[in-house]
Amino acid sequence: MLWACILLPQLAMDGVLRHCADSQAPLVLLAGPPQRRILQAVNPAARALGLRPGQALTAAQALTTEFTTADYDQAAIDRWQRFLAAWAYGFSAQVSLRYPRCLLLEVHSSLGLFGPWPVFEARLREELTTLGFQHRITAAPNPAAARVLANARDGLAVFDDKELLQALHPLPVARLGLPEAAATAFSRMGIRQLQQLLALPRDSLAKRFSAEVLLHLDTVFGRRPLALEFYSPPDVFDTRLELNFEVESHQALLFPLRRLTADLAAYLAGRDSGVQRFTLHLEHRNQADSLVVVGLLSAERDAAMLFEFSRGRLEHQQLSAPVLAVRLVARDLPPFVPQHQQLFDERPQQSQPWEQLRERLRARLGDDAVYGLTHRADHRPERSWTQDEIKTPLPTCAPRPGWLLVEPEPLSESGLRILSGPERIESGWWDGGDVRRDYYVVETRFGQKGWAFRAVGSGQLMLHGWFS
Repeated sequence: MLWACILLPQLAMDGVLRHCADSQAPLVLLAGPPQRRILQAVNPAARALGLRPGQALTAAQALTTEFTTADYDQAAIDRWQRFLAAWAYGFSAQVSLRYPRCLLLEVHSSLGLFGPWPVFEARLREELTTLGFQHRITAAPNPAAARVLANARDGLAVFDDKELLQALHPLPVARLGLPEAAATAFSRMGIRQLQQLLALPRDSLAKRFSAEVLLHLDTVFGRRPLALEFYSPPDVFDTRLELNFEVESHQALLFPLRRLTADLAAYLAGRDSGVQRFTLHLEHRNQADSLVVVGLLSAERDAAMLFEFSRGRLEHQQLSAPVLAVRLVARDLPPFVPQHQQLFDERPQQSQPWEQLRERLRARLGDDAVYGLTHRADHRPERSWTQDEIKTPLPTCAPRPGWLLVEPEPLSESGLRILSGPERIESGWWDGGDVRRDYYVVETRFGQKGWAFRAVGSGQLMLHGWFS
């Protein structure tokens, strides 16, 4: 087997930075009681100002005030780890959250789908970078070894036990994941590397140290299996993004909206499903949330399209009060069926499929502004159709114009040429709308093609529609 370890060394910082419009601005995460706030983590821009983890907030403010702060939230770290587990579920059915700020994936069974490990690894890195998370990725024959190798070097991959021994032997004992007391004791004994530790008699180690030491070493070398509980993605996507200030315009909501829809797309890809309906909750102070419901006619999961649909609906929403947070909830998650395409697509690259254009128009103009047509069992042209969902095609029949006039208009016969006809339509005697007409396909002297009729017994030609 082959296991991959994705270590997320700055998960707390990345979770905050991905919600900031300027990710390069100095930022520090604070921990500790209100009386003594401590810098728990700093980004590179803050480090360049002389700020360091463990520094008191008062000391940092004495150096500079050109940085922003956020709380170091353990609950947020756990939430982001579960979010990334849902993303990783799209690559492997066996995803574990056993270690903090780390994902374990069984990838051997996925190589046939995603390609050899270098290609697979490159895809993982690309998507993690797009999502905004720093990472270290290693691979090993067992999950415990993969986690230990992540402490050694990013990108390290071994595929058999012999290579694993060679990679593990020079590792520092302090980076093996041993209990802290045991690691400290080995350091005082002058044992710095794993190969020195393995040279000690096993019986002596068992007598002098807890059983956890030998158990951990056996697990790392694959002699004992590591019991893992595998992650199962939830059936509901529910994510909330708290804003740093009160937002009063739609434009300022676009950045958090783009991030939320991108997260939704990553979650859907992991579940191999789409979304057909979701709700945006715009949270205000001291009043009920404003709801923006986004409903689609078919399942979708493309991040750009989900953002575009949401943006169109959001722009029609009147903000009754400043927005403090945005929450996205998606419960209707049907299976996603990709659109079938021709091998040689003759569609211009700048155009888009009809399904996406349809949803874009509905988002911009409203649900009632875009509709389809369906036939009605009536021969009278003005009553032979009705509005319907954009799914039912019209039946094939004699040529009919694409533009039917609201009221027929008199048509001059000067220079007019009859192309076909007459086609008699006689109907409606039962409802008081009796018509008796002879229809013709005509062409004007300007080349326009129309649809005209004469009432039976009358000589006046009436225009009823134009052909495209």
